[in-house]
Amino acid sequence: MHVNKVYAVFTINRVAKDLGEDEDWLWDVANGMDTEDGVIWVYGIGDDQVMAFTDFGIENLTELIRMHKEDPELLKRLNR
Repeated sequence: MHVNKVYAVFTINRVAKDLGEDEDWLWDVANGMDTEDGVIWVYGIGDDQVMAFTDFGIENLTELIRMHKEDPELLKRLNR
């Protein structure tokens, strides 16, 4: 899928629900993702903003979830 042909995005709370993951933990896992990875920020009025994912981003996030579940210490090492 070409990243520049995005027709829909899914908010982090929707993705967390669909994947059966905790939203706060998922945010920590996804925090290092970039636009090239399929994550974008959606801005509302004032300071309202939410992380969202393209289909490609959900694929990448799913791989990150697998990696973090295989090595739960990964987040601690990344946050040092």
